[in-house]
Amino acid sequence: MAQKEPSLIDLSNPSIRTLHYTWIAFFLTFVVWFNMAGVLSKMIEQFDWLSKSNVKALLVTNVALTIPARIIVGGLIDKYGPRRIFAGLMVIMLIPGLTFAFGDDLTQLVLSRLALGAIGAGFVIGIKMTANWFTPKYIGRAEGFYAGWGNFGSAAAAAAVPFIAVNLLGGDWRWSLAITSIITAIYGVIYFFIVNDYPEGTATGAKKNKGGAMPVSSYFDLVQYLVWELPLYGALGLVTFILHKQMILGVPMLSMASVWITWAILLVVYVGDVFRILKANLPRLKAGVPEEEKFPFGSVGALNTTYFANFGAELAIVSMLPMFFYEVFSNLLADDGSQIMTLTVAGTVAGSFAFMNLVARPLGGLISDKMANRKKTMLLYMSGITIGFFLMSIISKYGPMDATGNVTLVPQFNTMTWLGVSIFITMLASFFVQGAEGATFAMIPSIKKEMTGRIAGMAGAFGNVGAVTYLFLYNFMDDKTFLFMLSGGALISLIYCFVMLKEPKDAFADNF
Repeated sequence: MAQKEPSLIDLSNPSIRTLHYTWIAFFLTFVVWFNMAGVLSKMIEQFDWLSKSNVKALLVTNVALTIPARIIVGGLIDKYGPRRIFAGLMVIMLIPGLTFAFGDDLTQLVLSRLALGAIGAGFVIGIKMTANWFTPKYIGRAEGFYAGWGNFGSAAAAAAVPFIAVNLLGGDWRWSLAITSIITAIYGVIYFFIVNDYPEGTATGAKKNKGGAMPVSSYFDLVQYLVWELPLYGALGLVTFILHKQMILGVPMLSMASVWITWAILLVVYVGDVFRILKANLPRLKAGVPEEEKFPFGSVGALNTTYFANFGAELAIVSMLPMFFYEVFSNLLADDGSQIMTLTVAGTVAGSFAFMNLVARPLGGLISDKMANRKKTMLLYMSGITIGFFLMSIISKYGPMDATGNVTLVPQFNTMTWLGVSIFITMLASFFVQGAEGATFAMIPSIKKEMTGRIAGMAGAFGNVGAVTYLFLYNFMDDKTFLFMLSGGALISLIYCFVMLKEPKDAFADNF
């Protein structure tokens, strides 16, 4: 069944209505996922036992379980459909949401935030729902619009949650957090009743899949699959070690014995996962895979690297960008001698990176549609990220030693002109980063549509793997080196995509 060119304001079109209902669901899940960022200072003020180091632990736990959640959810939506899973996720996450909002000790906050990280899997569900409602010819712009507006929920949370707490609730940050979870749960119930998994008239039964391990097309693909599973468990092991380094009254949050036990459990689970994948694929490969069921797993791996290098970098960079601009341009003064780069200005400049989501992601999907070659689009964007982060790394240069013996960073040119150029470079890098995110998920449904959930789940999880990896490495380097490292990560992905990424068949077909 062919599809006419969609218009975002044509609400008589059920595909457009479903797209809007779905990005709102994604938006709300991201509001809940990042709702604590704007009230962390209030929490530190209220709890004398909560330190800035503990806050770092909360930030890490917030993204940890998103990794397995996206994998698990990816399989569930291929099996049961996105409507049930999205609605269920929004309702179930009310429990850890309220537990965190009204928590009174660090253990309760950490455990509830750990569970709440699963709500980040909502992104993957909407990718599948959008793929069900749009033909390959228009999937790029639809996925880009969905991802751009939905992902803006993180920026909305940073502004709205403290505003509601201060201006509407008399400073009550607890209820401000709780309201976001309550509204999301209510919308989850509404979403269940107002959307369908597929357009009317499509063969839904044929499109659903039993879920489980992805079926691969060759023994080489099977090896790739097993290798790509390993970093997902490695990132969780890294999170465990990061929690061990967090101190509570001079005692590690997790003992080293607990770390070793967790690592052993992760190893056992990985081995079990290997057996599950082998059990599902070895008989199939031995019998011979029908030609029409084959797909290049190398493309899945390539898109894992792109999301590692773009979304992973985005999650990592937004945590350091305000302080980077504040410290680098701290000596830039106005004519009256006042400091130009205040914390507020630095926050605004850094916020421009997230704001680009509204334009860059939809545009990335649209360009992927219009270029008529999804691989070339991906290579273009990864080249842009490589150059963008490299240019950001030269915004600053090394200055004199500070009082603690650390090398300081100063601007290449301590002028307003260079500040303007630096802001432009930052927005340019953001444009490519978030455009690449849109281009990544414009391509995923074209690889193997009936496995969109599992492929999107794996690629989405690698975004979080990238964030954990980059944030961990950030502890061992200065900001200039960190930005150069992000450029190097994008370059590696670019090379990998050039070699392994294949242009999907029927990537621009105009039928379901």
